[in-house]
Amino acid sequence: MNAAPRRTARRGRDRKAEILFPAPGRDRFPHTDAPSVAVAGGGIAGLAAATLLAERGARVTLYEQHDALGGRLSGERTRLADGSRATMSRGFHAFFRQYYNLRGLLRRTDPGLDRLRPLPDYPLRHSGGLTDSFARVPRTPPLSALGFVALSPAFGWRDLAAMDARAALPLLDVRVPEVYARFDAVSATRFLEGVRFPEAAHHLAFEVFSRSFFADPRELSAAELILMFHIYFLGSAEGLLFDVPDEPFPQALWEPLGDYLGRLGARVRTGTAVRAVRPETGGGVTVRTDTAVHPHDAAVLACDPGALRALVAASPGLGTPDWRAAVAALRTAPPFLVSRLWLDRPVRADRPGFLGTSGYDGLDNVSVLDRYEGEAARWAARTGGSVVELHAYAVTGPADRRAVRDRLLAGLHRVYPETRQARVVDARHAWHADCPLFTVGSHARRPAVATPHPRVVLAGDAIRCDLPVALMERAATTGFLAAGALLAAWGVRGQTLWTVPRAGRTPILRALAATHR
Repeated sequence: MNAAPRRTARRGRDRKAEILFPAPGRDRFPHTDAPSVAVAGGGIAGLAAATLLAERGARVTLYEQHDALGGRLSGERTRLADGSRATMSRGFHAFFRQYYNLRGLLRRTDPGLDRLRPLPDYPLRHSGGLTDSFARVPRTPPLSALGFVALSPAFGWRDLAAMDARAALPLLDVRVPEVYARFDAVSATRFLEGVRFPEAAHHLAFEVFSRSFFADPRELSAAELILMFHIYFLGSAEGLLFDVPDEPFPQALWEPLGDYLGRLGARVRTGTAVRAVRPETGGGVTVRTDTAVHPHDAAVLACDPGALRALVAASPGLGTPDWRAAVAALRTAPPFLVSRLWLDRPVRADRPGFLGTSGYDGLDNVSVLDRYEGEAARWAARTGGSVVELHAYAVTGPADRRAVRDRLLAGLHRVYPETRQARVVDARHAWHADCPLFTVGSHARRPAVATPHPRVVLAGDAIRCDLPVALMERAATTGFLAAGALLAAWGVRGQTLWTVPRAGRTPILRALAATHR
């Protein structure tokens, strides 16, 4: 990947967004000389890798252990107690406008991104009564951060005067990977305490965002939190508002992309887990599933942390001892719960489509799906009810699952009191534990896209990526990088990538930050 940024037609509104061009090469493989590539994992990372490889003419087989594509954004059909057909997904996800590479993947089947719709606001509410809003916050830095402070009830002039401005200077010029060298050994909580952010602001903004990593901020690396501040506040002019799919994830996103892969000649094998990978002496790899052994010229391992650990552990010939230890050290975040409720009456008309919450006994956010998702809106219009989704991230300890569900429902009743009178027509509860946990001091040993075997690469949001990306965008970016690494070795051009600026946006802010290096 050519590290020198150049400008081309913009994918967003930010004029300072950087573009990274791949190494030059052929446009695609000749039909008679196309390599066979296995992609293990059908989430965002695996889909990005499979898409690029298939577009360049490789013979791709995508193996996904579950029955549907999408990974942590997958979904499954279900029938409700009233006979209605519905889709239960794994929870709300925000498609921010600075997710350039993810949105580029979705453009393969939706060039105008017409299946995404904007949410007008992303309010955050604390149980103490304060509510923050992003609807009127300017999008261009540094006005974005200044506007948020000016409009936020969590900040007062006395609070600002009490902050340690010198300790906050690193937020003004975030660089990757330098931010990890400086702050990965510090927890997010410790960093915020050093800056002396107001307690209310700590809860309303930073704790809500840190828990989007499915982590307690006391465990989360401060480098990840600081990077997130750069991506959304001071590094990008795309702002903090976002889009959401207008139908459930399978119908809006992954089924069209699976069909697209099929038209490119890729084989999509859902319900098929890769159990082991064996490098061959003469090059290439052998992939073992539950039923067969499949030879391939290369493999992309785009699995969640637990699945990747298990796969490498079952593949004794793969990698060096140090690399295998790095994979084994990957941590999985504590379990999270998604509860979706079909209610017999609507929530109040002025309730937002998505609300981040803090201080509600484990309730991290509330979504009113019929505000934006077509399937839920049609059910609500037909029944006069509403569809509500509740999340609890990083549920620690030996939790009584029923008790956690009950606490979320009680939290909903506190946040939206009108729901106390609603009857639950039906409910679905999904527990999962497959998200990466970026603990303090873990970055240095995190495995990267490249592995000791030239024909095996890694992808996913747990994989080290020296670009300012996070969450879904990190998954998409590493997927394209993994495919690009294989393509470059074969002399074929990879994927053009976009990113928010990889350093502070203005010379004055960079100079201020330099005084604290």
